[in-house]
Amino acid sequence: MEIEENAVYTVKEVEKLLKISPSTMQRLMKKGLIRAAKVGKQYRILGKEILRVVSPKLEDKVGKVYNKARNWVHDGIDNEK
Repeated sequence: MEIEENAVYTVKEVEKLLKISPSTMQRLMKKGLIRAAKVGKQYRILGKEILRVVSPKLEDKVGKVYNKARNWVHDGIDNEK
């Protein structure tokens, strides 16, 4: 199944697409890693949001930020010694 950028998906559809459990999906939404809009009593997720989550470019960006923060912490510890 191909993810369409402008399509709207239910939580169950996204779980199936990403192959994750309902509890993992809930955790991702709660932490804001996957943004969802509540329509009535149910959540809906845009296809572009799913693509943002699985994008290799995003992963690379997150990795760079993580490494920069890690180096900053290690530099601070080294300077204290």
